Amino acid sequence: MNRKIFFSLLLIVLLAQTCTWSAGQSRQVLSLDPGWKFSLDGPNNAQAVELDDSGWRSVDLPHDWSIEGPYDRNAPTGGSGGYLPTGVGWYRKHFTLPASARDGRIWIEFDGIYENSEVWINGHRLGKRPFGYISFHYDLTDHLVDGDNVIAVRVDNSNQPNTRWYSGSGIYRHVRLVGVNPIHVAHWGLAVTTPDVSEDNAEVLIRAAFVNESSAPTKDGQWKSRIIDPDGNQVTAQAGTYDTIEPGESIIVESPPLEVHAPRLWSVETPALYNLRTIVLNGGVVVDEITTTFGIRKIEYDVDRGFLLNGKHVKMNGVCLHHGGGCVGAAVPERVWQRRLEILKAMGCNAIRTAHNPPAPEFLDLCDRMGFLVMDEAFDEWTIGKTEHGYHKYFEEWSERDLRDFIRRDRNHPSVVMWSVGNEVREQPQEGGHEVLRRLAEIVHDEDKTRPFTQGCDNIAADGGSTTPEFLDLLDIVGYNYVDRWHERRELYYSIDRHDHPDWKMVGTESVSAGGVRGEYFLGRDPNVIRPNYNTRMIRAEQLWKFVAMHDYVIGDFMWTGIDYLGESWWPGKNSSSGVIDLCGFPKDGYYFYQSQWTEEPMIHVFPHWNWPGYEGKIIPVLCYTNCDSVELFLNGKSCGEKRLEFPRQGTSGGWNRYANPRINPTTADLHLSWDVPYEPGVLKTVGKRSGQIVCTKEVRTTGPAAAIELKIDRDSISTLRDIAHVELRIVDVDGDIVPTADNLVVFAVEGPGRIIGVDNGNPRDHDSYQAMQRRAFNGLALAVLQSSGETGGIRFTARSEGLKEASAEITVK
Repeated sequence: MNRKIFFSLLLIVLLAQTCTWSAGQSRQVLSLDPGWKFSLDGPNNAQAVELDDSGWRSVDLPHDWSIEGPYDRNAPTGGSGGYLPTGVGWYRKHFTLPASARDGRIWIEFDGIYENSEVWINGHRLGKRPFGYISFHYDLTDHLVDGDNVIAVRVDNSNQPNTRWYSGSGIYRHVRLVGVNPIHVAHWGLAVTTPDVSEDNAEVLIRAAFVNESSAPTKDGQWKSRIIDPDGNQVTAQAGTYDTIEPGESIIVESPPLEVHAPRLWSVETPALYNLRTIVLNGGVVVDEITTTFGIRKIEYDVDRGFLLNGKHVKMNGVCLHHGGGCVGAAVPERVWQRRLEILKAMGCNAIRTAHNPPAPEFLDLCDRMGFLVMDEAFDEWTIGKTEHGYHKYFEEWSERDLRDFIRRDRNHPSVVMWSVGNEVREQPQEGGHEVLRRLAEIVHDEDKTRPFTQGCDNIAADGGSTTPEFLDLLDIVGYNYVDRWHERRELYYSIDRHDHPDWKMVGTESVSAGGVRGEYFLGRDPNVIRPNYNTRMIRAEQLWKFVAMHDYVIGDFMWTGIDYLGESWWPGKNSSSGVIDLCGFPKDGYYFYQSQWTEEPMIHVFPHWNWPGYEGKIIPVLCYTNCDSVELFLNGKSCGEKRLEFPRQGTSGGWNRYANPRINPTTADLHLSWDVPYEPGVLKTVGKRSGQIVCTKEVRTTGPAAAIELKIDRDSISTLRDIAHVELRIVDVDGDIVPTADNLVVFAVEGPGRIIGVDNGNPRDHDSYQAMQRRAFNGLALAVLQSSGETGGIRFTARSEGLKEASAEITVK
C-alpha cells in the first residue's frame, strides 16, 4: 500500500476519536494522553483483553495518583516520600487502527512511569522498565489487530521506601503513538552538533541512524537536510546518498558540515533556536521526515576561566530542582514549569541541575527557549543503596541502557551543557568504586563527545575527605556538594584542592541555600529581640557565593534548592523548606539575596514584616538585601542611618571588586545590611542609592486586620488544550497591604470550562488535600491552579472567606 495512503487512513481513524495529531509527510505523532481507564490495586490479570474496565475511573495523562493523598504519618513512604500513599496501579487504553496500519511501524512512547512499569498490547507483554524517570518506547506493530486494541500498563510503586524525595506514582508524563515507514530514522537516532562556531560562521554536523524494517533492501537511498532559522527562513541545505540497507539492518550516516553564515547564537540572554528538517528517500519516494530543534553555540571549560559560552565567561548562577510541581505532584503541566522558571529567571538564575534524575522532555524544551544552562543528571544511586528498594537493585542490569537512552534523548538540547552521572553515591570512598564510575564515563564519552560530565561528590576534601583519588581523577569536572563542610577554615573552600590539583575543573554541584519557611520569624534567646529568619544557613550561603563569584575557576554553584519540594521531611512537615521559593512559587527572603547578587535592575528587599503587637520598644534586627551601593532606613520618617555594602559587586557576570576597600576582608564581609530598630508600628522605608543618586525605594507597613481577598492571575487568556492559569490569593487590609500573619480559610468556586487541579499555601505542616475547594492562607498567601477543560468560553473564579470581601477573576479560554 502507498505509505501516504496508510498514514492518511491512520490519521482519519484517530481524528474520529477526537485525538490531536501532529502530522508530518510520512511520520505521524499522536498524543495518547486523553481517555485512559485507571484502577488502584486492580486485579492481577488486568492485561487481559477481555477484562471489563467500564467501571474503572476515567483519567487523562499525565496522572499521579499519590498526590491525591491522604497524608499519613505511618505511610510506608515515610518522610522521604512526603507521607503520601503509593501502591500498584493499572492503566488501560482502547484504540482502533485500520488493518493497513500494519504496513508501517507503530511505536508507543512513554516519557516517564514511576515505577517498575510493565506494558502489554492485546495481552502480549512488551517489556518492563524499573527506572521511574527514564523515557522509553515499544514497537506495537506485530501485535496490533483489526478493531479494538488494548494497551495495559501495570505500575508498581509498592516497594517502599525507594527514593529520598517525593516521586509520585503512575504514568506521570506524556504518552504518544508514533507511526513511521519501515524505512526511517531510528528512535532518538539523529544527533546535531556545532563543532565550529563564531559570530561570522558556524558548522553544523548531522549524524543519523537509518533503519530498514521492511522485507526488501533499500534502493537509491537519499537524504536531504535543510536548516530553518528562528524567523522561519531556510539558511542552508544539503543532500546526499546512503548505502543500501538490508532488511533488519541499520546504518549510520554522517553529513559533511552545513555552513550557517552570521548565525544567531544560543545564549542565556538570547536563546535563539534553529530547526533541522531531515528527509529520507527510498527509490525516489519520501519515507521519513523528522524535525530536530537545536541551538548554535560553543561551550568551553577552562581550568582558570571556568565556563565560557560563545567565547564569553559565564558564571553558572545555579539551583537544584526536583521533578515535582508542588500541589500538582509529579504530573506537572508545562505552564506550571514555565511560571516557576520565569520566577527563577527574575531572580537572576541562569542554570539548573536536574536533581537527581532525568527530567521531563518539555522541561528541557523550556530551558532551551528561556535560556537556562542545564546540568542533566541521571542517577542518585549506583550499586550501593541509600534506600531499601532504590535503583541500586536495578543498576547492574539497567544502568547502561538507561544512561544511553537518557543521553540520546537529551543530546540535541542546547541548554544541556554538562552531564551528571550521579549524586553523593556511596561508591566514592570504596575500594574499586572508581571502576563503576569508569564504566559510566566510557558510556558518556561514547555517546557524546561534545560535553563533559561530572557527579556530585560529598566526600571531597584535601584535609581528610574519603573520596578516592582514582574516583576524582576520572571526572571531567569535579563536582563539590556542600564544599564548605569539608574544610575547618571555610574561607578556603576550593583553594586547597586548587593548589594540589591545578588541572581540576571545579563546579559546586550542590550547596547550602538561604532557604527556610516563607514568612516565619522567631524569638531568639533574648525575649526582647525578635530575630528574622537569618540563620547559619544564610550566613554560609552568603560566604560561599562570595567565594564562587570571586574565583573564575569555579564554574558556578547550584544551591539546594531553587524551589521547595515534597518529601525529605519529618512529621508534621511534609516537604523540605530548603528552597528560596516555596511550593506555591512564592519567593522567600533568601530569594532576594540571590537577586541582589545576580541581577542589575536596582532592588531592595527588607525583612521581617512589621506586625509585632505587644513588642513595642523591643529591638528588631531589620535586614536588607540590595544591589545598590548604599541604603538608608527610615522608621515613620526618622532616619535609622545610611549603610553601605562593604563589598560592592561588579556587574552580572558575578565578578567582584576585591580591591574596592583594601581594609575589608572579602571572606568575612557581609552581603546584606542590618539595623537594630526599636519596634513601633508604622512604616519602614528604605532608600537605595547608586553613585549618590536614589534609584529605588521600598516600604514595609504595619497592616490593619484582614479585610478582603485580592486575586492576581498570571494569565487572563488560556487555550482549550488543558492549559493552565495560576491564581494567587492575598489576604489584605483596607489599604490593600498583605496581612503577613493571616491564615483565613478561603473557599473557591469555579464556573465555566475549567477546573481546579491543585490548591496550596506553602505551609510545610498543612495536611489538607491539594484537590479540595478550599485552603487556609499561610502568612497571607495561597494559590489555586486552574486548568481548561477543552471548550471555549469564560472561566469565573471566585474566592470567599467569612468576614472578608470576596474577589472574582475572569479567564478567557480560546
